[in-house]
Formats: sequence, structure tokens, C-alpha cells
Amino acid sequence: MERPNAFEASDDPRPSSPEQGQDGAIEVAEEVVLEPLADYPHIDLRGSGEPWDRRRAAGKRLRDAVPHTAHAVLDRPDDRPDPVDLIEGAHVGRQPELIPLRVARMASSPFAFLRGAAHVMAWDLAQSPRSEIMVVLNGDAHISNFGLFGTPQRDVVLDLNDFDEVTIGPWEWDLKRLVASIEVAARGDAVPAGERRRAVAAAVGAYQRTMTNLAPQGSLDVWQQATRADALDFSGVRIDGQSQAVVRKAVEKARRKNNQSLLARVGERRVDGGWRFREEPPILTRVDDATREAVITGLEHYAETLPRERRFMLNRYHVVDVAHRVVGVGSVGTRAYVALLCGNSDRDVLFLQVKEAVRPAHAPYLPGMPEPYASHEGERVIYGQRLLQGVGDPLLGWTTIADRPFYVRQMKNMKGEIPVACMSGQPLLYFSCAYGSLLARAHARTGDAAAIAGYCGRGRHTDLREALADWAQAYGARNEADYETFRAAIASGRLEAADDPHL
Repeated sequence: MERPNAFEASDDPRPSSPEQGQDGAIEVAEEVVLEPLADYPHIDLRGSGEPWDRRRAAGKRLRDAVPHTAHAVLDRPDDRPDPVDLIEGAHVGRQPELIPLRVARMASSPFAFLRGAAHVMAWDLAQSPRSEIMVVLNGDAHISNFGLFGTPQRDVVLDLNDFDEVTIGPWEWDLKRLVASIEVAARGDAVPAGERRRAVAAAVGAYQRTMTNLAPQGSLDVWQQATRADALDFSGVRIDGQSQAVVRKAVEKARRKNNQSLLARVGERRVDGGWRFREEPPILTRVDDATREAVITGLEHYAETLPRERRFMLNRYHVVDVAHRVVGVGSVGTRAYVALLCGNSDRDVLFLQVKEAVRPAHAPYLPGMPEPYASHEGERVIYGQRLLQGVGDPLLGWTTIADRPFYVRQMKNMKGEIPVACMSGQPLLYFSCAYGSLLARAHARTGDAAAIAGYCGRGRHTDLREALADWAQAYGARNEADYETFRAAIASGRLEAADDPHL
């Protein structure tokens, strides 16, 4: 079987991409297709692909069809939906008693609103020009979805850490989500407009430089890259002392988060001496016996999605309690359980989060994952996480409970965050660079790094940086307007908000 090129012809009239012709010249084809996710009947190790420098030239040619300056424009079509309608649509199927808490959390700040309004931004992105170079898209790459977590070797790494919205889409949609979040978060901290613009440009520049560096590298080298928290230098940008202090504090806090410390915080002894969850309504609540049994059965089926050696290890544990736990901002209202398991003793504990996976926000506008990952939302999330993360949780898997898809992961084991409140001054610039670089690494694992690098240009090309800085500024203003519309819907009684968003 002949190996397909990264650029294949189709009848689609969207912006074209180059392909090598019979005479060796670069010709124009009709669509960029993501090769790694093609529905292959088997792996083909015989045919060779296009050389990276030809793919980079092909990406460069795409600038003729979709110039960098096209990304600066944020149109507001007359048919743009009411943002509250889109948010209410995202509430369908969630637990109705928790919707007021989700609303309250989104109403706490414009940045919290942006986090919860992924469906609103998805609509806006779908109206924007597309490069048509597709990647596995995180779908929600805002600055709070980068964080620290522990590896199986007990190192702490910094990377993307939330994948609920993962799908296939244009690489620039993730980058636009990132720069919009930098703009909105910095506005909330009263950072001057000039500093906000420099931070956005720093994120785009780091993405650009990193993709240029990755383009000629071997695929194995790209896949093996991970960023340890004790070595946070990105694309020639060295960490400054102030940012290093922020990281050091976050790492120390993450290292204190383990199964034993979590047990002390959320567990209590039963009368018979065994462990159970300590209720903290409405955040952590008990479940009835039927739900408990359904979750345990779901975990038994989840084990079948693990590699055999992990299944062997998991079999040495047993579930001692199950609770429902509210998480996040955008996820509030989805069904999320936490299971407490014990193994060699009642101090050998393991916490697993069992979280409902719902249709991603971008689903109405993109073709989605190929089969079999499209048929189970939990498998979609886990497949996307395994593709995008340099180092992952060894216990990632998926299951079905009461005909609803779920995914499973370890809960809070050496996990930490870089507080948004720390992002001002030099740390704002540094972490903007870091997240732009990390996003490029994630995209290079599944997308055509050479084509993306060709489209973005080298470091001296500033058009894309200026365009996305303009776009981020415009989206920051739009987000504020949508936020006020959202708050007005609460004030009018259209939306109900809980009294305390921190419950």
C-alpha cells in the first residue's frame, strides 16, 4: 500500500496546500490531511513520506491562501448566537442541581467565564480563517490547563493537563485559545495593554520557534520530549529568578500532593476502622448503593483498557468507598466520581477519578476523531491525552457507566498549578513563552511540524505574532461583553447562580 502524503487532493474548495508534482515542482493540492490519524488498515513500513523540507515549503505556500494578517480579524457576524444560548446548550444533560454552581463559578470573573464558555469561543473560531493544517487539538488550551504532574519515575513535569475537549482541528485554534486566555487573565490583573500584547507575542513567538526547531527532528525525538520542572528553558528563553521562585513553590506543593496526603484530607475512619470519604457537600457527597456498584463495575471494565502489566498491578487493590466530587469550572454538572482503593494495607491507598466525558465544544464545526475513538467520548479523551502529553498517567483508561461514557485517571497525585495570580511582570512573559512552546510540542506529536513551521515562518517573521496580538486584544473585549451579557442573564433571573461559587 502506498503511503499517503501529508497533503492530499480532494474536491474541497477550502484553502489549498502544496504537493510535489511529477516534475519535482511544488504544485497546489486542495486540502491538508493529518497523516498520523488516517484510518489505516495496518501500519505501512514500506512507503516513504515527503521530506520535511518539502513539507515546510508546502506550509509556506499556504500563506498565499491564508495570510498571517487574516488571523488578526475578529468578525462579528449578524447571525452570531446569543452567548447565553450557547452556554445553556452546554448545560443539557448535566446534573441540574449543580448548574447554579457552574453559573456562579463562571460569573466570578471574566477569566472564569472564558474557561466555562468554550462553546462560545468554538463558534467564534469556526467563523475564522483556517490554515487547514490539522493536528490533534487540545480544544481548551487556556493558561489554567497547563500544569504540573508527577511521572511514574517521580519527576515533576510541566505540560498540558486537561483534555476534555480534545478533537482534530486546525492548530491555530489552540493557539488562539491560549493567547485569548493570556489577554483575559492579564486584563483581570490590571496588566497594562502594552505588557499584555508583549506576553501574547511571546507565546506566539515561542510556538513559532519551537515548531521551527522540531520540524527537522526525528519523530522519535519529538515524541520523547518532556519538560521537567527543574529544567524549564524553552527555545532559548531561560527562566528568570522570579519565575523560578513561582515554579519552585508550585513544585513543592505538588510533591506534597500524594495519595497519603489526600487520604488525610478527604478520608475518615468508619466505626469498624476502615476508611471512607468525609462528606463536604456539595463538593464531595456520598452516593447510593446502586451508584456505588455501578462505579465499581465500571472500574472493572476500565481495567480492560489498561496495558496488561498495569491491570496486574490494579488487581491488587479493592474499592473501599465511592463519592461524587464536583470539579473545575467548565466541568461542573458533569458526573464525576472518586474511588478510594486499598491494596497491601489500609495505608496503601489509590485514588481514581471517574469523570464523565461529554461531546467536545468544537464537535459541531469539525469532523472529529476517527473510529474507533469517535464512538466513545471517554476513549476520545484518553487517546488524545496519550497523543498530546510527553509523559502521561500510567493509569489512564475509559469505561461506561449507566450508558454514559467516562474516563479514569489518578486523582491529584503530584499534581499542581502555576497560579494565574502570579502571572504579571516577568513571570507573565516567561510562562506565556513556556505555554506557547509546550503547545507546539504537543501539536508536533500528531501534526506536520514542518508544514506548520513553514506556515508560521522563522523567528524574524513577526506578522503572525502581530496578527494574533490584535486578535487576542479584540477577543478580550468580546469576552468582557459576553461576560456582562451573562451577568445580566443572572440578574434578570434567566440563569440561576449559587450563592457561593467556592462551595
